[in-house]
Amino acid sequence: QVQLVESGGGLVQPGGSLRLSCAASGSIGSTNNMGWYRQAPGKEREFVATKTSGGTSRYVVSVKDRFTISRDNAKNTVYLQMNSLKPEDTAVYYCYVQKFNAGTYNEYWGQGTQVTVSS
Repeated sequence: QVQLVESGGGLVQPGGSLRLSCAASGSIGSTNNMGWYRQAPGKEREFVATKTSGGTSRYVVSVKDRFTISRDNAKNTVYLQMNSLKPEDTAVYYCYVQKFNAGTYNEYWGQGTQVTVSS
């Protein structure tokens, strides 16, 4: 069983930065995607960024050029560096792992970490 533990959320002023971390325990295999979604109050959960085990990254347009996703495969950890934060980035951020193995697929989610951008 894979468990994800997130950290790094908090309160930051507009224009500031935060770095989220998400560490996965258990085996996530060699073929997987790790990434982030977010959910703002009253809104549906939204894709933010993902990074494959092969190194390909993808972002939602609204965060491109401000957020950077990275991974430390030795530590099974994914990071989200968030710069130039805006009030509309306020949300609960959830990390996830999509694990692919021999034709099977499993998805795991973290508990979420709150990011609040406000002056």
